Amino acid sequence: MPKTHSKADCTLAERVAELAWRAMIAEVELSPKPGLVDRHNSGAHQDMTLEDFYLSANAIYPWLADFVRYGATSAGLAETSVLSGLRHIGLACEADMFRATGGVNTHKGSIFSLGLLCAAVGRLHEHRRRLTPESICATVASFCHGLSARELQLGNQQKTAGQRLYLTLGLTGARGQAEAGYPLVLKLALLHVRIMRNRHLPTERIWLDTLLVLMAHNGDTNVASRGGLQGLLWLQHQARALLHRGSVRRDKDMHALREFDQQCIARNLSPGGSADLLIVTLFLDELSRLAKR
Repeated sequence: MPKTHSKADCTLAERVAELAWRAMIAEVELSPKPGLVDRHNSGAHQDMTLEDFYLSANAIYPWLADFVRYGATSAGLAETSVLSGLRHIGLACEADMFRATGGVNTHKGSIFSLGLLCAAVGRLHEHRRRLTPESICATVASFCHGLSARELQLGNQQKTAGQRLYLTLGLTGARGQAEAGYPLVLKLALLHVRIMRNRHLPTERIWLDTLLVLMAHNGDTNVASRGGLQGLLWLQHQARALLHRGSVRRDKDMHALREFDQQCIARNLSPGGSADLLIVTLFLDELSRLAKR
């Protein structure tokens, strides 16, 4: 695990990088998660383990501060010009991830989202603007203006999985959430976390509950690529039903969550897009709490 640092001996970039790394670790250790790798099992993934996620997060960790620094050094550029520079850092970070995991894609989505968010933090700090979830997500939206149209409507014959899902189901996935400024995180997940904290629930229950909220509303392209529209609708319905019954706020509700996990495994469904949004939520929640200290 990366060495932790005190607030006093860290630059902003290093502090933000550590929060982003902690968000990745907190997400994968959260258990049980339907269809996802956690401390109990590998979910619907036969090619990855919990250890792969630790190796991946540690490989990504050094790059996170570089995203923050690039956001600061590019603060004089137009916001729509930042993405191309971030892409080069992201590809290098991704290469390190694949080397660490032996080719397993553990955190590609998180490199995309955390890279954007960290760069937004660097830019806002350079402009002496407040670091709030709203300002950070709005800056990400400006970075990504037009991204979905450019990358999902391309007319090449060898279409990516993301392009096929956009053309057939209208799903924009991670690109769409970033371009819209992460509305599922700002308007649902972070608000839900605050409500659950006021009810004094254990921390792990709060985050499991929040994951279910994201699964219930997210047009998860990871799920759709494995199970089609039917699989996506089934998973959203199951998450909503569990939330309606009280989710995981009581001890007896955990049995239903474990059953949901087994059902996802049997159907080969993994809500990886919702897991990525949970990491975004964890990161922004911790960053906002840090800013208040």
